Amino acid sequence: MALRNREGTPVDPVPFLVATTLAFLVSFSYGPVYFLTFGLGLAESIVLTGFAFAGCVYGAYRRFVWNALPELRAELDPGLRIRRMVYAAVALCLLLLLLSIPLLAR
Repeated sequence: MALRNREGTPVDPVPFLVATTLAFLVSFSYGPVYFLTFGLGLAESIVLTGFAFAGCVYGAYRRFVWNALPELRAELDPGLRIRRMVYAAVALCLLLLLLSIPLLAR
């Protein structure tokens, strides 16, 4: 699979494929059930989940393919990597809390 960035340089497709696969697994595992709790039908829940998945694919493509600069690849400082992981964990916890608020009000 030859993916190219906006400058035409070939980029590694593995990060994009991993992010897309994880987005599919997470969105279609939890999305329909989440929307069903709000009284939507199964078809509408799957369609909304599909739109959410498409947004994730678009974001992953922009991040890992379109804006990728393979010539700038370098090893990151371990402190920076840990800080990014902590920020990502906090963001994920806040997202889960935000998504669970409507379910607690029921």
